[in-house]
Amino acid sequence: MIAASEPHTAAAGVRLLRRGGNAVDAIVAAKLAATVTELPLTSLGGGGACIWGNARDGYEVLDFFGTAPGLGLTTWPILDFAPITVDFGETSQVFHIGKGAAAVPGELVGLLALHRRAGRLPLREVVAPAVAWARDGFCVSPQIAMIAGLIAPIASHSPTVRRLFLPADRLPRAGDHLANPELGDFLQGLADGSPDAQVSTYRSSLVEHFGPAHGGLISEQDVAAYAPLTRAPLRVPFGPFTVLTNPPPSAGGGLIGAGLRIAEELGLGGEEFLSRTHQLAIAAVLATVSEVRRAGYDHRLHADPEAIRQLVAGGRLPRWSSHARALCSENSLGATTHISVIDAEGMAAAMTTSNGEGCGHALPGLGIHLNNFLGEDDINPAGFHRLAAGSHMSTMMSPTIVLAGDRPLLALGSGGSNRIRSAILQTLLNVLTYRRPLDEAVNASRQHIEGRQLWFESAGLAAGAAEALQALWPGATRFDSASMFFGGVNCVASTDGHLDGAGDQRRGGIVLFADDRGDAGLPA
Repeated sequence: MIAASEPHTAAAGVRLLRRGGNAVDAIVAAKLAATVTELPLTSLGGGGACIWGNARDGYEVLDFFGTAPGLGLTTWPILDFAPITVDFGETSQVFHIGKGAAAVPGELVGLLALHRRAGRLPLREVVAPAVAWARDGFCVSPQIAMIAGLIAPIASHSPTVRRLFLPADRLPRAGDHLANPELGDFLQGLADGSPDAQVSTYRSSLVEHFGPAHGGLISEQDVAAYAPLTRAPLRVPFGPFTVLTNPPPSAGGGLIGAGLRIAEELGLGGEEFLSRTHQLAIAAVLATVSEVRRAGYDHRLHADPEAIRQLVAGGRLPRWSSHARALCSENSLGATTHISVIDAEGMAAAMTTSNGEGCGHALPGLGIHLNNFLGEDDINPAGFHRLAAGSHMSTMMSPTIVLAGDRPLLALGSGGSNRIRSAILQTLLNVLTYRRPLDEAVNASRQHIEGRQLWFESAGLAAGAAEALQALWPGATRFDSASMFFGGVNCVASTDGHLDGAGDQRRGGIVLFADDRGDAGLPA
C-alpha cells in the first residue's frame, strides 16, 4: 500500500509493487515520478530524507537534504539573490530566489543511493513511470495547478523555468497536459547507460550554471564532496510503541519526540476527541513544543545532537528546554511532499522531499528546477549564507515509522514547513493515544503554535471548542475549513497483516493498494 499527494506519484509506486518490487523500489519510483508530476514541490534539484527498514534488518535514515555551498571559494561573488513576494490570498510572504539561493542538492544522488542500498528491481523499471510521464505528458491535478499558481512569480522568473511551467505561455490549469521531455531523456539515461555518467553530467551542469561566475555559490568541490548520509533513527519510546524519526541535524524529529514526551507527562487520552478539553490539551502540548524550540534547540542540532537524543529518550524534559529564545519565521506554503509505503513482506518506507519554492532557474537541457533552500527564513534561523560551506542543512522534514515490537505499525510524514512537526505529532496522538481510525486521524482538524500565535481549523470541533481556543489565544487565526497550511500527512498502517492507508485531503492525498488488477485504473 502507498499513500502520496498526487495520483501519478502513487501509481508509480503501485506499479513497482505489482512487479515484485519492495517498499524501497516503490518509494524511489514514486518520488522520481513526483519530480515530474509534482513539479512545484519536489525536484532532482532539491533534497529530502527517507526512513526505511523491517523487523529482520532494522531501520535506517538516509539524509539527502541540501548542504551549504562555497567550498574552495576564496572570494565571495556577487550573488544572484533577491526577495520575491508570494501572495497566498489571506497573506503574502517574501522568499529569496536566484542562483545564490540554491544549496547543493542531494535528491538525485540520494534516490540512487537508496535504490542501490535496499531496492531489488532493476533501475530501468524504477525510472520507467517517470520517464513515460515526462516524455509523453501527464494530466495536471487540481492541487498542483493551485500550487503552481501560488508560486507564479517564481515559475515565470527565467526562460529555463518558464519552459517547465508555462509551455503554453500561461500557468497550467487542472486537466492540462504537461510534459518535460528533457527530464525524461535525462531519466532514461539513468536506465540505459551508467547512472554515474548521468550524475557527472548533472554535477557539471550545476557548477557551470550555478557557480560564482553566474551569481551562485556551487563549486566543483561542493559537488565532489556531497554524499547522502546514513543515520540511526531518533528513537522515541511512547507507551508500548517505539517511534522512529529523523535525527539531528534535522529539526522536526526531536520536536515530535518532545511533543510525545509532553503528552505522556500530561496524561492525554481520556478527553473526548475534538471536544473543548481535547483541543485545549493539544494546544498545551504544541505550545510547550514551541517553547522547547525557542530554548536554543536549533543551536543544539549541530553543536550538541546528543542533547536532542536525551530530550526524547524518556523521563522529564531537560532544564534547558524551559528557557525561551527568539522565534523562527513561518513559511506559509511549506513546499514539501511526502510518500509512505508498506509492502507485503513487512518493509516500511517513508520519504519527505522538497525543492523549497524553487530558485527560479533550471539546469538547461535537463529540465531540473533548482531549490532555494538558502533563501528560506525558517531553515536559516541564524541568517542567510551563515552556515559553514559543506554543512548539512537542517530541515523540519520528519519521515517517521512507528513500531509495535520490532514490526512497522505506521509509516507517515507530512509536507508543511514548520507545521510538519505539529501535523505528524497530532496524527500520532490521534492514532496511538485517542485510537481514532486512520482516515479520521489524518484528516481531523489541526492546530499549530509558534510562540504566542495559534492557528487552528474549526471544522468538526465540538460546541465551544473553537471559542475556548480563541479565549486563551485572542490573536488566533481560525480556518473554518481544512487548509493546506496545516500540512499533508500521508500514512499507511499494518495491523495483524491487514493494510490500511489515509491520504491528507488538505494536499490531495491518495491511497492505492497493490492488488492483482494489473495497471487498471492507474493514470495514463
